Amino acid sequence: MTVDQLIDWFPISATWPGLTFLLAVLICAVPVFLFIAVYALVVIYGELKISSFMQDKVGPMGQGVGLHAWRWGLLQPVADALKLILKEDIIPASADKKLFILAPFIVFIGAFIAFSALPFSQTLIIADMNIGVFYILAVSSLGVIGLIMAGWSSNNKWSLYGAMRSAAQIISYEIPAALSIIAVIMLTSTMSMQGIIQYQSGFIWGFLPNWLIFNNPFMFVAFFIFFISGVAECNRTPFDIPEAESELVAGAFTEYSGMRYAFFFLSEYANMFVVAGVAATAFLGGWQSPIPGIFNSPAWGLWWFMSKTMFLIFVMIWFRWTFPRLRVDQLMSACWKGFTPIALVNIFGVGIWYLTLG
Repeated sequence: MTVDQLIDWFPISATWPGLTFLLAVLICAVPVFLFIAVYALVVIYGELKISSFMQDKVGPMGQGVGLHAWRWGLLQPVADALKLILKEDIIPASADKKLFILAPFIVFIGAFIAFSALPFSQTLIIADMNIGVFYILAVSSLGVIGLIMAGWSSNNKWSLYGAMRSAAQIISYEIPAALSIIAVIMLTSTMSMQGIIQYQSGFIWGFLPNWLIFNNPFMFVAFFIFFISGVAECNRTPFDIPEAESELVAGAFTEYSGMRYAFFFLSEYANMFVVAGVAATAFLGGWQSPIPGIFNSPAWGLWWFMSKTMFLIFVMIWFRWTFPRLRVDQLMSACWKGFTPIALVNIFGVGIWYLTLG
């Protein structure tokens, strides 16, 4: 279901085209926002449980009396959300108030509008653009502007340091991520998200899915570089030095509280889904079934896409509680001296493999 299809459904399109377009956009945007909110609660709960299991913690495992803790601690993320919503919204007296207020919304919008090109199933996509993957890479960079605005407008040197670190990190890791996607475009000859998935239909030797990660050894390297670069772009451990709580308080978000801080928090989890969704689409077949000949309906397509995406998000959470945090010099060296040269060489490898054995 796309915006264009929704517009065609409205009988008033010829009379009030502007109103029709607005209604179609709202019908698509409101469910996406609700999905992000519910998904964030689920992932926060999962992160609590996974960390508790890995580190043998007691609190989030559901100890205590009352509905809040209960047996499984199901209301813990709800309590966290209510806490942020009900907190006092404080704006520093010396801050640039307009930019300070606008920054969290800019960061969230960058993650929010990227959802419009994600193909959740064969038929469930907001905008099936012929440059879908390019669009996602472009709009996801919008968050950098919001981060710099947040650090600068706070009138706090520590916030500004954190913002500049975040901007440098995100811009740097976008390069190997984009280079890895170029390898996908070379093989599929399309930038359409649905087109990339359709290229991966069928099976190799009758049982192995024709996913790009299995296409050749270079594509596995491309998937690895893209996924790790995506983790870095989301400021997730071990690449979370710009907002390391134990060292920098909260990076660019130090002066934020209440709902404005919640938008930054929500944006991080939305970006995790976008990175995992693009990785699942580009390398893991998207909504394609891994079982030959069955489970290929649109409903099953939604199940497969969500399963692959949530598995990759689980891996991101797993990273957080497994690997130590990198120093900022190690973080940048890994990008410029490691991932970027490897991604460039990998493009040549994919081309040579395709010309000789493809």
